[in-house]
Amino acid sequence: MRLVFLGPPGSGKGTQARMVGEKLGLPQVSTGDILREAIVRKTDLGEKAKPYMDVGDLVPDEVVLPVVEKRIVEKDCMNGFILDGVPRTLGQAIGMEEVLQKLGCAIDAVMFIEVDDAVVVKRLSRRRVCPKCKAMYNLDTDPPKQEGVCDRCRVGLQLRSDDKPETIEARLVVYRKNTLPLVEYYESRGILKRIVGEGEIGEVFDSILGKLSEARSS
Repeated sequence: MRLVFLGPPGSGKGTQARMVGEKLGLPQVSTGDILREAIVRKTDLGEKAKPYMDVGDLVPDEVVLPVVEKRIVEKDCMNGFILDGVPRTLGQAIGMEEVLQKLGCAIDAVMFIEVDDAVVVKRLSRRRVCPKCKAMYNLDTDPPKQEGVCDRCRVGLQLRSDDKPETIEARLVVYRKNTLPLVEYYESRGILKRIVGEGEIGEVFDSILGKLSEARSS
């Protein structure tokens, strides 16, 4: 299957995309992870993306789409993939369709994880990441065994620049303006599946699997 995971920042779409990918044997294509890694490595791509990500703005389509196209033609994506973090605008959605048409395939289903703004702010402000292995923690729901230290690498955890309080609201404004129109777009095509994302991780995961089963049967 070729899937898209949509939702506001902090909705858990990255976690759920990873879990679903492991369950179905599909690679998770996270543009956020790709761009953040490029920033750390100070590549040309990272230099282009950093000014936008630092203030919670969207990285332009002409930067994002070539990155996605290059990734989904790799061997592990031949039998399907999960797009996490793209498309984020109607222009990106149309651009992705053109890319997929060239490859002779299409998106099978879009998982839209809905979460209230207040929950988003709380989740993101309490999130920490390991700069080495990229493991993600939440200080409330999934804390490290030792405060401030990654369980795997024993490296100090960090608050991502795009999870800082002053950036979260900017990200939500951008999300409401640019990403929500995608919901109507995919819903009109009959491939959008709405998921309540405020429950326990396992509950949300089970709900997604149920929706995917519906998509497959249809």
